[in-house]
Amino acid sequence: MARPKRNLLATAEETQTPPDVLSDGQSVAKVVKAAGNNLYNVELPSGRSILVELPARFRSTIWIKRGGYLLVDTNALAARDNKLDGEVLNVVRDEKQWRKMSYWPAEFAKKPSYPEDSEDEESTAGKMPPSESDEEA
Repeated sequence: MARPKRNLLATAEETQTPPDVLSDGQSVAKVVKAAGNNLYNVELPSGRSILVELPARFRSTIWIKRGGYLLVDTNALAARDNKLDGEVLNVVRDEKQWRKMSYWPAEFAKKPSYPEDSEDEESTAGKMPPSESDEEA
């Protein structure tokens, strides 16, 4: 059954902006892998790995990728006696905006994508490759 477009747009809009504050039990988590049937293994900032469920409103609407981030609630399913440790509350889509929030975990700080240049190595950027006469000397 297809969902009305307004529901899709509402869900997409909801995931666009981060909440101002997180309540108790809520945390940003990094997606480790999809476990199947709308279940995901995620890693909390503490390094603890938990299994969370994606609610029906996000299914077939917002795609979750490995290495992405989710807002999870670890208290949501505490009363249920099953293997689930939490529920997805929101999907981080505009990561740049979410990273500006005070509750963004330092453990998930963006790592530079380039290697750090060590000062003792001479940079070869913009230089000509060595010629044969240089190698013989």
